[in-house]
Amino acid sequence: MQKIKPRTLSGFMELLPQQQVYFNKMVQRLQQAFSLYGFTPLDLPMMEAAEILLAKGGGETEKQIYTLSKGDTDLALRYEHTTSLAKYVALNYSKLTFPFRRYEIGKVYRGERAQRGRFREFYQADIDIIGDGGLDVLNEAEIPSVIYRCFKSLGLERFIIRINNRKVLSGFFEVIGVGGQATDVMRVVDKLDKIGAEKMAEMLKKDLGLSDRQVEEIVGYVTFEGDPFDIIDQYKGENELFDEGAQELHTISKHIAGLGVPHTHVKIDLAIARGLDYYTGTVYETYLTDHPEVGAICAGGRYDNLAGCFTDRSMPGVGVAIGLTRLFYILQEQELLNEAVLTSPADVLIIPMTEEISHAVTLATNMREAGLRTQIYGENKKFKVKVSYADKLAIPYVVFLGEDEISSGQLTVKDMASGEQTTASPRALITLISEKIKPLRMGDPIKEK
Repeated sequence: MQKIKPRTLSGFMELLPQQQVYFNKMVQRLQQAFSLYGFTPLDLPMMEAAEILLAKGGGETEKQIYTLSKGDTDLALRYEHTTSLAKYVALNYSKLTFPFRRYEIGKVYRGERAQRGRFREFYQADIDIIGDGGLDVLNEAEIPSVIYRCFKSLGLERFIIRINNRKVLSGFFEVIGVGGQATDVMRVVDKLDKIGAEKMAEMLKKDLGLSDRQVEEIVGYVTFEGDPFDIIDQYKGENELFDEGAQELHTISKHIAGLGVPHTHVKIDLAIARGLDYYTGTVYETYLTDHPEVGAICAGGRYDNLAGCFTDRSMPGVGVAIGLTRLFYILQEQELLNEAVLTSPADVLIIPMTEEISHAVTLATNMREAGLRTQIYGENKKFKVKVSYADKLAIPYVVFLGEDEISSGQLTVKDMASGEQTTASPRALITLISEKIKPLRMGDPIKEK
């Protein structure tokens, strides 16, 4: 029988055990941060009826959705979490309490070309707050606080949260006479960071046919360097939608510091538009300060018609998503993972030195009951191989259990990092190891240079 060459599909990430520990720690930190704001966990199916996921899909989105069939049923893999959430909320409306706050960390699938930092299968960490008929702007003000706490909890320090409001942009476009082309103009403006002001102006003029005056006003507005509210106030009173969005931005700006976000980590950025059409109010994008070339690693915004495809109820919401697999890829590539973090599968390796292993079994049970992750090495190998096993897995402590230890009731433990050996009673050693292990478990998964 011909052997099949093992391979991983392009655009899919497989991690080695040590890497997986880092990734899992990041997930745990995010779960803890989300929980502090009253978000409840949700885990929805990765597969839906194709008509559900295609309800909001169209154009490029539809091209990215993986579809498959089983018998007479057309199925699809989710490409993000929002559409499944919309279905879930519409389906369970009578059983949920609003505002409904949920987080979900899970895999999504997109059929796009795999490239650096871009995957076909990847983890996304989402939070959303869903209202019933309305949703106060305070919820939008709270989102930057959640983002800030999440990234700080991971160990990141150098990042910036950029905030804008689609109502302000739409109202501004109406004021200067391009309201009918607002969506197209936003998509060009949203590329400012990638293509620069000169290329943006060229696209607005040549591709969209805007006049020199309109292009000049747009460029001047979205590239304004001073206090953003100075230029916002110049257009105040000229458009109702603009004024509504400006007031929302003022409210968010007012509460940001009180919600624990320092001014060094947040910026009102008048060029942030977000490419997706369903955003209707505040929008957010978060960038790593030292790596702007990788684009936004967390983004989202306010939407006023979450479940419009599934119900006539008005269910506005606000949320953001972190591209977790992409973030991990960048951190790993830039060697920003904290090497001091404990990544071993066990805290202690017990090496029996006798054929009778009942004492080793009892000791392992006692250690596990004390909260220590414990392995017994039962393979019939040379002593050097047994110790090497612990060394390769970076297991911090090795306990040797031979005839002398069994008869004396005293155990010998080796600290694999320092090489130091300690002999004491089982109870004393368990206490000693527990105290030394605790700080190793507390380290942040990321350590910036």
